[in-house]
Amino acid sequence: MELNLLRKTELWIEGVHLENASLEEIARVIAEALELEKEEVLVVDVREEHLVLDILRSVVRASQIMGKASEILSRLAAIPGVFVSERTTIHSEGALGWVVLDPEESKRTIEKSALMIAEIRQKVAKRAIVFSTGTEVATGMITDTNFPLIEARLKERGYSVKYGGILPDEMTTIAYRLERAVDEGYGLIITTGGVGAEDKDCTVEALLRVDPQAQTPYILKFEVGTGRHVKDGVRIGMGKAGLSRLVALPGPTREVSIAIERLLEALDNGWDEGQTAEHIASGLRGRWKDHGHRSQTPTDRTG
Repeated sequence: MELNLLRKTELWIEGVHLENASLEEIARVIAEALELEKEEVLVVDVREEHLVLDILRSVVRASQIMGKASEILSRLAAIPGVFVSERTTIHSEGALGWVVLDPEESKRTIEKSALMIAEIRQKVAKRAIVFSTGTEVATGMITDTNFPLIEARLKERGYSVKYGGILPDEMTTIAYRLERAVDEGYGLIITTGGVGAEDKDCTVEALLRVDPQAQTPYILKFEVGTGRHVKDGVRIGMGKAGLSRLVALPGPTREVSIAIERLLEALDNGWDEGQTAEHIASGLRGRWKDHGHRSQTPTDRTG
């Protein structure tokens, strides 16, 4: 189990007496006790009976710090010039304070926390939000038939589903709304529309802002400058941010119907983002191939 120290990375040792002690050696033995690299522990303050160290890492495993106070004091006592006694104490704020837990209590806390995290992951995974995109939907020129379709299929699989509204054809706004959905704890975030090759299509680009490693395979390739095409093709997207998986699908409902079935199949199989994105894209390429359009399998991850 990993713990985010949330910038509370200082470890205080009170009641310790130093006489010509090596601060470098103090940092080294504490790093060893906490299973860190020696460069990740730094002595930042030394006063009479008072020592402060900074942990130069934002995330640690629970097992690295829980119940380590006795080991730290024992290692310090073995350093020439460092004197500890019954009055010597260790304390910290935030998660790093778990260093003073009793070893048995630490074990129980880790087990309980792991169960809580598993429950949270399970609940988040089944929370979905669906966004539509495009001026034509926002102005009522066309009816959004995608959300009812997606909602019905997800609810059949036990998801709670919320309609996120209509996103404008504006990359910054779409990225912001996606990030907010992540922060709100939605495990599955789906957008429909805005993945085409015209200048107004920017959903995939917004997804890449949220997750630069998102998988965005092509479903159609075009020659730039042909007709309204300012990009070289149509792509779908599959990314990840925290506990959330983000999916950018095309706008036509027939394509969404194909894509949602393939997405659910991939989720059932526990596939990663690359496998899931390619599984969806291959189904959509097949549809366009059947209609006489040229499709192309991508050779890179972001297009």
